[in-house]
Amino acid sequence: MSFEADRLKKRRWGLFLTGIVGGTLAAMYAVATPFLMPALRRVCLPFVPATPPQVENVVKVLRCRRGPLVDIGSGDGRIVIAAAKAGFPAVGYELNPWLVYYSRYRAWREGVRDSARFYVSDLWKMPQLEKKLELELKDDARVIACRFPFPHWTPNQVMGEGTDTVWVYDASTFRGSVRGPGTLTRSLPAVHSERVS
Repeated sequence: MSFEADRLKKRRWGLFLTGIVGGTLAAMYAVATPFLMPALRRVCLPFVPATPPQVENVVKVLRCRRGPLVDIGSGDGRIVIAAAKAGFPAVGYELNPWLVYYSRYRAWREGVRDSARFYVSDLWKMPQLEKKLELELKDDARVIACRFPFPHWTPNQVMGEGTDTVWVYDASTFRGSVRGPGTLTRSLPAVHSERVS
């Protein structure tokens, strides 16, 4: 009887440990996948947080502007939160849901939850981002790119150097001509893009 009880006890411990290991691996997979998958795409999109000088450069470029800011590839929300603190209604779009949840928490903690919003969205499902922005932005809109410049546009201004570089594009310049009122479907007066290649 004791041999059978001992075997049953070992079996239960084996099942318990298998469950713990399996649950731990599943949790690690759920947390790590959103961080690793962007790096495995055709165009690599790893999460690289904005540096303090980069955030300062974006805020400097936004001075004397008004209207909403949209951050495409917002990461942990540093630029959206800084813009909200500077008085801009700001929205961040990010592929990684864990970073979106963290950004929402940080916005709440920093007291800008009402003016800083974050959504899960895949930038690469947008057909040709440059063309979309050319068609939909108002002439007084400003596009700010961090880390990577837009390949087909000439910047109106460049601030910083290295990884802190910020490229500024005015819609009236990259569009090449002035469009009349009422021809746009959406207004995004300041767009920050951290992961556009």
